[in-house]
Amino acid sequence: MGFFDQFVAQFRPSMENSSSTDSIPEKDAQVACGETHDVVDGKRVAGVAKVEALQMVWGKNGKYLLWMGLALMMIIFELDNSTVYNYQTFATSSFNQLSLLAAIQTCQTIVSAVMKPPIAKISDVIGRGETYIFTITCYLLSYFLCASSTTVNVYAGGAVFYAIGQTGTQVLDQIIISDISTARWRGFAIGISYFPFLITPWVSAFIVDSVVGGIGWRWGIGMFAILMPFCASFIIVTLLYYQRKARRAGIVITKRITIYDFCSLIDLGGVVLLSGGFAMLLLPISLAATTPSRWQTPYLDALMGLGVAFLIALIPYEHWVAKHPVLPLRYLRNATIVLSCLLGALDSLGFSATHTYLYAWSIVSHNYSVRDATFLVYTNGVVQCLVGIAAGWIMYKTRRYKYLNFFGVIIRVIGYGIMMRLRGQNNSTAELFIVQCTQGIGSGIIQTIIVVSAQVVVSHAELAQISSLVLLMSFLGSAIGQAIAGGIYTNTFRDRLRVHLPNASDDTIESLFNSITGVLPDWGTNDRFAVNSAYSDVIRYITIVALIVGGPMILLASMLPNVQLTDTQNIFENKESHGPQDGCRRSSSRLA
Repeated sequence: MGFFDQFVAQFRPSMENSSSTDSIPEKDAQVACGETHDVVDGKRVAGVAKVEALQMVWGKNGKYLLWMGLALMMIIFELDNSTVYNYQTFATSSFNQLSLLAAIQTCQTIVSAVMKPPIAKISDVIGRGETYIFTITCYLLSYFLCASSTTVNVYAGGAVFYAIGQTGTQVLDQIIISDISTARWRGFAIGISYFPFLITPWVSAFIVDSVVGGIGWRWGIGMFAILMPFCASFIIVTLLYYQRKARRAGIVITKRITIYDFCSLIDLGGVVLLSGGFAMLLLPISLAATTPSRWQTPYLDALMGLGVAFLIALIPYEHWVAKHPVLPLRYLRNATIVLSCLLGALDSLGFSATHTYLYAWSIVSHNYSVRDATFLVYTNGVVQCLVGIAAGWIMYKTRRYKYLNFFGVIIRVIGYGIMMRLRGQNNSTAELFIVQCTQGIGSGIIQTIIVVSAQVVVSHAELAQISSLVLLMSFLGSAIGQAIAGGIYTNTFRDRLRVHLPNASDDTIESLFNSITGVLPDWGTNDRFAVNSAYSDVIRYITIVALIVGGPMILLASMLPNVQLTDTQNIFENKESHGPQDGCRRSSSRLA
């Protein structure tokens, strides 16, 4: 076959099985059994097959190495997340574009959301370790662009690549943890994986304070171009090494696939419709908040209409065209999946709305240092991590989660009510931190449960897919919350400044609106008191939105099915026979 024929063949379906892996022949299977290895089911996609295969050959050392690699990956992930995020405020302020902070964060969140399904699908097709390489490459590109940016547009471009790298790494971490844990242990395993977050926010507060006051935010971002690939190399090498060992042992055989097969396996058409639809639907919401003519801009209406059309077209496409749908329609008929997704979206909406300008507000209205503002912002996350571990342990002991989740939602709503009272300039530091702790308790329970509840009602082959869907909905909620916060800030802050500073010039109002560095009146002056009051008014308006969202969350939590958590990968494994298959017994090498 000539070069041209080979090239054309890449865009045709291969004659082999639609899966990119296959089981070994019966004779070789018997040899594998003699070596106490099992045979990977040939119907599984490559990513799942490789994970199951490496568990058959990793032994005790390999198991420990994988968990150590995950731990190191989580440490650098959380350290990056808790520092680079805070540099955004100073980056946008240095460009005199602080009002664009919500727009940039919304774009990041939208990208983070819509990239989860394709990354999960790609990890199923080519493998977990191989997909890690792609996400770390996106990280590196983002660091280079952001650290060297000379305009806010270049910085925003780097922020998009950062979102791809971050969301891909996050979803891969959760997928691998879920791959090697049982349904009963999964909540605890996911919770304990975020243990580094108990430490990194406090460390990062000193780092951010030192970097901003010293070498500058650019170097603060640039240093991760070395740290991230170094730390990620451990889990990548471990995964690739044991996948290769399993392949050499004949446990799983990887077949060549054409470009057509690859696009079919990741459901490229469905991914474009799903991801593109949500992106075009949500992006205008943020753009309208920062566009002077707002909804009078014609292209925003057209973009939203096109987004709705994409999402409507997704349903018939997934039903009639897609061979490996990214969103199987049966998911929409599963109450556990639907309610888990909606709870995640609403919870994230409230969180993002109340946190988008929390950092800037604490610096302005309470004269917090960079370090103390960082402490305040991440108190919620630290408490969430602790409570998530405890919630996972309760799920392990009780094998249930419905009533625990309902309790978490109630705490969340109470927290928003308290927040209405404790978002003023005269509130004490203790009051501000108490409300953050209350919110962390609720979110720690909810965010742990929604992932596990959706995962246990699907097969292992669909684990990555359903995980990405739940995280997609959570991130979409975050995007809406950030867009709402940005819209409220943009449309009310100038007016509140004019109310509290009636004698201020338009230039002064505009400077205060766009930056928190170098333009604030001195602390203790009447002008500073007026600015603090204006900012606090805006924060309270945003909090009202989060409180309203709490009502539907209570209703949804009461409707969530109370599925029993088993000691298998999911509830379907209880329905399958565990007897010998092709002369071999299935492997039980999972977290137990």
